[in-house]
Amino acid sequence: MDLGLRGRKAVITGGSKGLGGAIAEELAREGADVAICARNPDEVAEAGRELEGLGVEVFARTADVTDPEQVETFIAGSAEALGGIDILVNNAGRARPGTFETLTDQDWHEDLDVKLFSMIRCSREALPHLRARGGGRIININAIHAKAPDHRFFATSTNRAACLAFTKALSLEVAADNILVNAVNIGYVVTPQWKNIHQRRAPELPEEEFFEQMAAEEVPLGRFGHPDEVSGIVAFLASERASFITGTSIDVGGGMGRYL
Repeated sequence: MDLGLRGRKAVITGGSKGLGGAIAEELAREGADVAICARNPDEVAEAGRELEGLGVEVFARTADVTDPEQVETFIAGSAEALGGIDILVNNAGRARPGTFETLTDQDWHEDLDVKLFSMIRCSREALPHLRARGGGRIININAIHAKAPDHRFFATSTNRAACLAFTKALSLEVAADNILVNAVNIGYVVTPQWKNIHQRRAPELPEEEFFEQMAAEEVPLGRFGHPDEVSGIVAFLASERASFITGTSIDVGGGMGRYL
């Protein structure tokens, strides 16, 4: 299937590794030029070199999406380096486990900043560039917990619900500009942040045992997903084949999310 992405210009936040790295690679393999950012300069540089090996234009820079000035600089630099922006993938984020009683105000502020406000900042900066190209795509990487709250991930459940509302409201506002806005709700996917969750929640368990236990309890398919099982749907939503899909969310969670 030709997704029609060759020559398109895509920006992926948190694109140096894990899910963001897989999305950047997927889009690059489809022929899209890509811009990525993350906070670790060594990881960003290495990811950039690997993407260049796929024969596309690459703009890789260190940026913290919780800093408005860094977001503005990164998005503007991406547009200049690639010759425009057609696709924005808001992927940056992390899961902060904790119940209502254990989470502090600082935990809440940081979680909102790296999830909801990063989507707001990056979308705000990217919209003029998308409009200049006659339209485009914004794809927000979200979580199953947005629709199926888990008290053990209290902040994530609350903030990801807000991200879902943001996705819907933005899709309505920019539809007339031919900008399509959708969300991908992921379940348990093997990424570096899950290693951190393992250390916070059950450091006494071996990593593989922790993942198996979590999957057995929560995932009907009985396993964690892999980044390349998510990146394909992102590429589809970014493509011409998804030209009549906006304001929706698609679950990629192995059956998690026991709702209609």
